[in-house]
Amino acid sequence: MNPAIGYTALIAVSLATTAIGFYGLRISRTTSDFYVASRTVKPWWNASAIGGEYLSAASFLGIAGLIVISGVDALWFPIGYTAGYLMLLFFVAAPLRRSGAYTIPDFAEARLESPVARRVTSVLVVAVGWFYIVPQLHGAALTIRTTTGLPSWVGAAAVAVVVCLTVVTGGMRSITFVQAFQYWLKLTALAVPAIFMLLLLAGTPDSAAQLATTPPAGGILPPAAPVTGASVYGTLSLMVALLFGTLGLPHVLVRFYTNPDGAAARRTTLIVLGLLSVFYLFPTMYGVLGRAFLPGRDSGGFPDATVLLLPGALVGGPLGDVLSALVVSGAFAAFLSTTSGLVVSLAGVISQDVLGGSVRGFRVAAVVAAVVPLGIALVTDSLALAGSVGLVFAFTASTICPLLLLGIWWRGLTDAGAVAGMLTGGLLCGAAILFGSQLGPEAPWRGVLVQPAAWTVPAAFLVAVLVSRATRHRRSPSVSRFMAKLHVPERPLAVDEPRPQGG
Repeated sequence: MNPAIGYTALIAVSLATTAIGFYGLRISRTTSDFYVASRTVKPWWNASAIGGEYLSAASFLGIAGLIVISGVDALWFPIGYTAGYLMLLFFVAAPLRRSGAYTIPDFAEARLESPVARRVTSVLVVAVGWFYIVPQLHGAALTIRTTTGLPSWVGAAAVAVVVCLTVVTGGMRSITFVQAFQYWLKLTALAVPAIFMLLLLAGTPDSAAQLATTPPAGGILPPAAPVTGASVYGTLSLMVALLFGTLGLPHVLVRFYTNPDGAAARRTTLIVLGLLSVFYLFPTMYGVLGRAFLPGRDSGGFPDATVLLLPGALVGGPLGDVLSALVVSGAFAAFLSTTSGLVVSLAGVISQDVLGGSVRGFRVAAVVAAVVPLGIALVTDSLALAGSVGLVFAFTASTICPLLLLGIWWRGLTDAGAVAGMLTGGLLCGAAILFGSQLGPEAPWRGVLVQPAAWTVPAAFLVAVLVSRATRHRRSPSVSRFMAKLHVPERPLAVDEPRPQGG
């Protein structure tokens, strides 16, 4: 790939992101603006912003790479990513917005009236956020190395710097504009080259025949491997991780605090489902085309680079360069939008719990939230992007998800039960992933350890319930009032009645 393509795309996206971020600075004046955009974000804007931050490196690059490697088995990832929002719609979106909290730890303390539960939740939220940022920085490193030939660290550092600038200057209100723009940029960056490639194939009989027949390794999307107990378990565990993990992602949940009310939160979630469904058509298409047309079907040793390399390989010439530049810009937008959402959510938690909750504390926390995962990314190697993000979903499903589901829907949850459930899930999931990664591919029980959600999530829920029942005396005395606040719909505002602006 011509290095000028990568430089042009990188500079263009960085400048556009920074410019939109500075626009947000002009209208970000209050503490509430920085934390929750004063709770005035409309459903379409919020849905676009959620799509921007949720569609990460794993979605933009990783799904196509997994399809190149695994065929139909990889299709469970986009299905799970999208279906997780049904869980959000049914169980979390509206009650969480009605809670009035700024952050997940705020919700934990308000629901359980326990500073200890708040501190444990804060640590877990920060850990989840940092683990999720690292794959984004790895994706940026891969993109920069593939498209420009520059050292990998340049891509990771560029994302961290641009994100810090946009978050520090305008907070949540600024990032809302940035992420909404980046969703539509990512969708365009995948859709336009895909349309050109399909038109080219339709007009080239030999290429169309190659797509329709059997390539060297046995089919574009060959049947999955023979069904075994291990494969059934792996698929089940992956779906548990993706469905329940979505409920605990801090950068997604914080966006529901920006809606005006619970009804707007539900509408936002419905729109997100539509936006995600449209988007995931295109990474799947790139994976299919990559299996058929990229030499060796391994994208030069990096399956995650399939999306980056395919337009140039299929189209070629000046048009291929333009389409490649568009794809690179979309990839970089994916890293920026997800990382910025995570940094905003982590900055809110760190500043509230450690730095007093001021605007200055938010800005300092944003720098910390970006610099720490940058250091981790620079000294670690990337796994397959979709696979590494899937592990974060498993950890989140085993920790934050039980707190939210039980806290919203079961008045019997106590602070001791919530803490015990979160710690149990976190320790079991973390230990399983750590030990499983040390085992060889043929080792017994490796599959159970590297895909632990199927048993760590039930274990976390079970421990939380059992400990809560054993500590009934610790139940919050105001739980009935708080549960009513979560589940009683808000009074509709009159047409000329101003909406609340603060927290």
